[in-house]
Amino acid sequence: MYNVTFYLRRAHSLAGLFCLGAVLFEHIFTNSMALGGPKALNGALAMMELIPPPIFLALEIGAIATPLLFHGIYGIYIALQANNNPGRFGYVRNWNFALQRWTAWFLVVFLIWHVGYLRIFTKGMTGTPISYELLQNMFTSSPITTVLYIIGMFAAIFHFCNGITTFCMTWGITKGPRSQKVVSVLSMCLCAALCLVTLAFMSSYFLMM
Repeated sequence: MYNVTFYLRRAHSLAGLFCLGAVLFEHIFTNSMALGGPKALNGALAMMELIPPPIFLALEIGAIATPLLFHGIYGIYIALQANNNPGRFGYVRNWNFALQRWTAWFLVVFLIWHVGYLRIFTKGMTGTPISYELLQNMFTSSPITTVLYIIGMFAAIFHFCNGITTFCMTWGITKGPRSQKVVSVLSMCLCAALCLVTLAFMSSYFLMM
């Protein structure tokens, strides 16, 4: 008899690592072009527009939306079953375990808002292209929006980077405490680096006004 939970958790970890990872790195790379000013970012966004709309939509639905919806919905189920108590134990792993769940809850709300506003409403319904000028105006006109986006990016980065550690444990790549600690440290270093890049390109919208 097949262990359905076993395979669902494996599929959940795969969808999170590769799909979330691909979307996250694409967003960070593209948005980091803002450090070069309007021309650099708009040029990077224009490259995305070269993909034929039907193919781009199919990629969005099949390779991004569907896997992330599965990861999110099944992740909510896992989170509801989890027993988080970092205050009692105080270990780094327990705090990371709790933060993984807390960032997941935040990301559900944040991504609905982000995708709903920029992708569906702004680009899809009004036909307004995403540009450096649009993003700069959005961030500089609302400090609350800026803070929420930074927190959202930090949450996604931590969720992904800590997910690397749990992925390696789930798939038996890191079997001992020493190898698990090494991967955890490297993952948190990657987390710190990506957060710094995020702060840099978010700050550029204010410095280049």
